[in-house]
Amino acid sequence: MERRGKYREPEQQPLMGGSVYEEENERLTESLRLKAKALKTISIDMGTEVKNQNKMLSEMDSDFDTAGGILGATMGRLKILSRGSQSKLLCYMMLFALFVFFIIYWIIKLR
Repeated sequence: MERRGKYREPEQQPLMGGSVYEEENERLTESLRLKAKALKTISIDMGTEVKNQNKMLSEMDSDFDTAGGILGATMGRLKILSRGSQSKLLCYMMLFALFVFFIIYWIIKLR
């Protein structure tokens, strides 16, 4: 009886020394073993990549914390500066910062 699916029953050949079913089973077993080995390799590589990404994220987190601390200290100094009688100096500093950002934007835009 012949099936119309992907797998058909192999015909028995009595002259070959072994059973055709055993040979087919061995072939399928080897194919399954190779696929399992490939999956194992991929899963190990994924685990390594996840560890590396987690390490990078933790380093970035500490870098952002450091930058946040620096920005917080700078803002504190700016508040102290603005409370004093040096408001003119603060205005000049803000104008200078805007000018520098405008120049950097202009340079990048020309590229």
